[in-house]
Amino acid sequence: MSAAAALVVAAALAGCGNTTYFAGRTLPPSGIANRVLIAIQNPSAAIGGALMFVDAYYDIRYKYNSTNTNPAFPIAGFSGSLPVTIQNMPVEQIGAVYNSGGNNALTMVSYAQEKTTGNVSGLNGAAASVFTTRDQTYVFAANQATHVLTVVDKSATNGGSFPFSLPGVYRVSVNPGGSVALAFVQNTNYVYYPVKLTAAETASYSGGPSTWPKGAVDCEPQNDPGWCLFQALGSDGNKLTFDRPIKAVFSADGGTAYILNCGPECGGTKASVTPLPIAPMIFLLGQQSGSLPATTSASTQCGTVNSASGCIPIPGGASNALVDSSTLYVVGQQYISGYWGGNLTVVDLSSNTPAAPISISDGAPGAPSRMVLADDDTLWIAMTKCANGVRAATSLPFGCLAMVNTSTNAATLMPYNEDATGIAAVTGLHKVYAAEGGQVYIFSTVNGAAIDNSNVTMTGTVVDVAYMDATSDSDNTVY
Repeated sequence: MSAAAALVVAAALAGCGNTTYFAGRTLPPSGIANRVLIAIQNPSAAIGGALMFVDAYYDIRYKYNSTNTNPAFPIAGFSGSLPVTIQNMPVEQIGAVYNSGGNNALTMVSYAQEKTTGNVSGLNGAAASVFTTRDQTYVFAANQATHVLTVVDKSATNGGSFPFSLPGVYRVSVNPGGSVALAFVQNTNYVYYPVKLTAAETASYSGGPSTWPKGAVDCEPQNDPGWCLFQALGSDGNKLTFDRPIKAVFSADGGTAYILNCGPECGGTKASVTPLPIAPMIFLLGQQSGSLPATTSASTQCGTVNSASGCIPIPGGASNALVDSSTLYVVGQQYISGYWGGNLTVVDLSSNTPAAPISISDGAPGAPSRMVLADDDTLWIAMTKCANGVRAATSLPFGCLAMVNTSTNAATLMPYNEDATGIAAVTGLHKVYAAEGGQVYIFSTVNGAAIDNSNVTMTGTVVDVAYMDATSDSDNTVY
């Protein structure tokens, strides 16, 4: 049975008094089985943010056959200010919404109850990048303004929040299994990772910085450390050198981190991807490989001086990526005649071989983009500042949202609706929801045609969307 059919059957069962639907999940209070969550900034002069959801089966913000067609469904208890991202975890029936205003809270949302379940404290200011593990035990935040990488460890007995000094930190990547976190510093060529310490290690390093292990850039608390932050080293003990690394995505088997070397987009030399084994960098107790600091193979690095055989060149640019089985989809910008042009590069991971770049939406160099796989063999990519790219400058059609057919590698640009900041693949229903220009738009995955969005429009500025009832956590653009 397809996912769509399962959801239709579930809706029928709900009408007969059954309280479960797809994958044994609890039927939510709204009774809606296909929900898209929408993050909205400034919905009114008095409110800084709101979380609403709509019925993505009928594309309406009210109950089917209802006479009240105005209000959307709110997430109860949400009081965040200026929400910017939704980390979507439908399998766990939770979402993590980061709010850039007020107290910079990471708000946890229960999809089953359609309400918030509390905020994560101890983030140490505004975060340029923040993620929680799926079990909600750990949160990692890159606090660029305060030059701190924060680890919130809910299982810790000595503090819970560990702020590591790391000037310029601006990105953090966490693997799906929640066992590796990698931190990236703007305008540098190095990668860092935190490690949770055993009781014996805490005792060994409790004498302050002079007693910390080689390679540790900070341990917190300094005289009673629960965690240490390390710089990635090669097997020879030297620093691994990259080319303006910006992010990591992880292999399907969880054994490899693909480091995206942003290169020219971020002031570096050459864009590329570096495969690294993640085992040495696992932070979970009892699973770490080797003694601290953990080292990895120096032969896989892509440096600015001595690029090695493990480096996968990506001439089209590398600032975001998505792994699908044995294929890596890499998105980036290439400098062309005074402007930046967007590209998608498809890499065969069985041979680490990149194909020729495919022209897609232009975007701001090094800026966060969004990627998600959807129905009908389509990959959707959202960019910002596409009106400043080479397409607009040379009077070619341009738009900030692109649909790529992964069978033919043909790219289609959606109409220009200003910056595209979010995408949700409504799997099984052959559509995607997009946040563009501060509003909700809907497109068909069959042919890219626009679908009527008049009944899902919102008051305020829409910045992100997520399919709450997806079958997999991979239906997620913030990871």
